[in-house]
Amino acid sequence: MTTPDGSLSTPDSPLVARLSPSPNFGERRGGRGIDMIVLHYTGCPSAESAELWMCSPESQVSAHYLVEEDGVIVQLVAEKARAWHAGAAFWAGEKDVNSRSIGIEIHNAGHECGAPPPYPEAQIKAVKELVADIMRRHGIRPHRVAGHSDVAPLRKADPGEHFPWKELAAEGLALPVPDIALPEPAPLSEGEELRALQETLARIGYGVPVSGEACALTRAVVRAFTRRFLPRHVSDEPTGRVLAQARAVAALLDDIV
Repeated sequence: MTTPDGSLSTPDSPLVARLSPSPNFGERRGGRGIDMIVLHYTGCPSAESAELWMCSPESQVSAHYLVEEDGVIVQLVAEKARAWHAGAAFWAGEKDVNSRSIGIEIHNAGHECGAPPPYPEAQIKAVKELVADIMRRHGIRPHRVAGHSDVAPLRKADPGEHFPWKELAAEGLALPVPDIALPEPAPLSEGEELRALQETLARIGYGVPVSGEACALTRAVVRAFTRRFLPRHVSDEPTGRVLAQARAVAALLDDIV
């Protein structure tokens, strides 16, 4: 809940252990309501440093929630307000992701420390409970739960290939990760083959040009897609393997929508 000026006064979720109000928020724009969740990792050495950074006026960044390693959930911005977590982002035609989403920062040092550390079981349990609570209260569908790298592939890698998307999907909290027989990773040729991959990734929600050319953005989107849906084969190389998995994800999405 919020005060008249939009600042945080009481928790929006019963799962919140404490409040740590951030000054970094604004009004949601466009009047379309909340229909998306974006998951991040903090990329900071400690949860305390991440919290201090998101509560500093100088940082100009924030999220609605922070989930610490032991599963403690801290709320920083009221859900009614527009937190500054996604930055320049795109998903399924929407360029102002911040206005339509709730941002959850999960404390994890991420790729900034080299090999990203695993997410503790207690932390993932808390993330799943929080995502389920938010989805229930706002009527958010599983295909509207995304990672920061999904919506900002040129800039971000979080929550990373080590994030257990399959666990969330098993509880209806995200798109499933298809388990199909994958072909050999033969490179796709530019033109018709690559255009087919770009069209499929765009159907899923990614902001990728449908040009038939292997531009920097296309490669970034491929890397983001493989981080989430082919975490054992993370690469920016457009291949037949990526196309097969993308088609399987798109088919699941068609069934859901």
